[in-house]
Amino acid sequence: MTIMFTGEAGVTTYRAIALKHGLKLYADTGMKPNRAWTPTAMLRTAGQITGKTYKRGQYRQAIADLTAWINANGTSGGE
Repeated sequence: MTIMFTGEAGVTTYRAIALKHGLKLYADTGMKPNRAWTPTAMLRTAGQITGKTYKRGQYRQAIADLTAWINANGTSGGE
């Protein structure tokens, strides 16, 4: 099965899915996905996608909100 993300909505969906998994990695292990994705940057980007504001340490809330956003707005209906 091949999943393609095309157009602006597809790119946003892919970005949200990748961000959700990066936040989960950091919340579970303390490892950053890469040098640029600091915890603050990940939470800020999650806020841009979901329209909410996250304070330091609210990784699980951001993951839950991104999951809800992906299910509601994702071009593939979730992951």
